[in-house]
Amino acid sequence: MSAKNILITGGSGLLGKQLTHELLNKGYSVSHLSRKPNPNNTRIKTFVWDVNKGEIDPACIDGVDTIIHLAGAGIADKRWTDKRKKEITDSRTKSIALVYNLMRNKPHRIKTVISASGINYYGDCGDLILNEDTPPANDFIGNCCVEWENAVDQGTEFGLRIVKYRTGVVLDKKGGALPKLAMPVKLGVGSALGNGKQWVPWIHTHDVTGMYIFALENESLAGVFNMVSPMPVTNLQLTSSVAAQLKRPLLTPKVPAFLIKLLFGEMASLVLGSVRASALKIENEGYQFKYADIGSALKEIYG
Repeated sequence: MSAKNILITGGSGLLGKQLTHELLNKGYSVSHLSRKPNPNNTRIKTFVWDVNKGEIDPACIDGVDTIIHLAGAGIADKRWTDKRKKEITDSRTKSIALVYNLMRNKPHRIKTVISASGINYYGDCGDLILNEDTPPANDFIGNCCVEWENAVDQGTEFGLRIVKYRTGVVLDKKGGALPKLAMPVKLGVGSALGNGKQWVPWIHTHDVTGMYIFALENESLAGVFNMVSPMPVTNLQLTSSVAAQLKRPLLTPKVPAFLIKLLFGEMASLVLGSVRASALKIENEGYQFKYADIGSALKEIYG
């Protein structure tokens, strides 16, 4: 294990916290780039940056050999106004550009950048099985992911090893999509969304952290990979599996697509779009999923 000193952008988010915990347990040194200092955490040094102002603490890259780029405004946190769309894209692209600009102007020993991207890169593709060579969707999220990945790829000028993970729907009890889906199920009013046939490219949160550590420890790994379970399910199958795990009935009719579009506008595409993404490429590199099927994943989460 040659990579020892990790700088995480977006380390204060749910994934960032979990990944930091795993890395510290494995003996890595971890620091964060954050909008606020965190003097109370003695195990993690926090460097302050302000992406909108173009400000970054130049000491953040001292001794760092790997950057894990997780920074980005929440995709589904607010309605997609033009202003919000710009925030979502800029928070991902300008943040890594700020780090690269610092690297241009200061000696460093960074060798690797591992970055998040989004599985909605592909857009709504029905039942088509999507691999990493499938072209991107020409919609907001598709274009955002292209700009995001292109911004990360600017690191090739430094001869970096670059890994990009197109992240699926991360299943975690503490945040993200699962608590939102489970709440109506717990209340006995759970139902599939739209026609329920759309594919959900899910992944267990432990496999997310597992794949980041896999990229850290396998120095031949480079390029783009789908970060999804090898066994995708439809929206109806996912909702039914959650109901079965929580021992609740699915009694209500499906929520009509028009109602979801009325409530969420363009953002409805996140739950109505069908993304049947393949995990074969990362499996062929040797990654073994801890939770490949939805049953074992939900059992671990709610068990």
